[in-house]
Amino acid sequence: MDFTGPQVYRGLAGFHLVHDAVEEALPLPRQERDVPLMICDRAFAADGSFHYPSIDSSLTGEPGVTSDFMKGVLGDVILVNGAPWPVLEVAAVRYRFRLLNASNARRYQLALDPPPPSGAAFVQVGSDVGLLGRPIDHEAIDIAPAERFDVVVDFGSYPVGTQVTLVNRYGTGSTGQVMRFHVVRKARDDSTVPPRLADFEQLSPPSAVTRRMKFSRSGSHYETWTINGQAFDRNRIDAQVSLGATERWLITTNADHPVHIHLGHFQVLSRNGGKPGPYDAGWKDTVDMRPEDEVEIVVRFNGYRGRYVFHCHNLEHEDMAMMANIEVT
Repeated sequence: MDFTGPQVYRGLAGFHLVHDAVEEALPLPRQERDVPLMICDRAFAADGSFHYPSIDSSLTGEPGVTSDFMKGVLGDVILVNGAPWPVLEVAAVRYRFRLLNASNARRYQLALDPPPPSGAAFVQVGSDVGLLGRPIDHEAIDIAPAERFDVVVDFGSYPVGTQVTLVNRYGTGSTGQVMRFHVVRKARDDSTVPPRLADFEQLSPPSAVTRRMKFSRSGSHYETWTINGQAFDRNRIDAQVSLGATERWLITTNADHPVHIHLGHFQVLSRNGGKPGPYDAGWKDTVDMRPEDEVEIVVRFNGYRGRYVFHCHNLEHEDMAMMANIEVT
């Protein structure tokens, strides 16, 4: 409790890929061409250990980060699957990449340099919680902590010998590059991205907003990240819903917050009074919000009864009390 940021930062991480019969039947790239890419940033001490600017909560009783890092801890080395700035040799064919932002606080804008001579850089086929109904083309992808993007990249339009860099347009210097792909050979490619991926269920939202959630910095000296002006209390129920219920939430914020709901999958209805953004498609459990954003979602709680949390997935914000309890009855 209150020490998630340093625990994650100092530990190891991974993720599960869940398959079903619908996905297995699609002609998407598979086996060695289906590659998980877990992206995170870290800083290192002189002896090679992870350097997290924390205080010892066991001695002070304070949260796991000093006030200087309330906006979130950022590292200066980008790791992919635990390796700094790695190189992956690829054939001139399509690859499927399962992108996960496992950083404590850093968001990325991912792009390819050079961009492909033809076609989109990324063809998105899935989001946080599964396949899209139809693929979406992106020249770049914004990805906040905890978000996942399932994409296909076609290296077939690059000449053999090309080195393609996955860059972070939101980074500078050492954080501006993520990894490199080296196109080393031609190969047969029997994969494709079909125009239809899955039978996608579009949720019907209630006519009126069910709940309003404001994520903001509060306190006498604005030292606490709160939801609806309240710091997290493990004994307080902030939202009670019935199993199977569908709700319409209006979420607002005054800073950068990736909002994550446990066991409540949702779809984005609108962003700032307009259509959903280019990265809001599909079933989500995390939505990226920028300062003064207003996002409407429709969320369905059809998993299990019990108590769950929703919170900001900037881990330092979560540690500083930006979390609340949902009880599903």
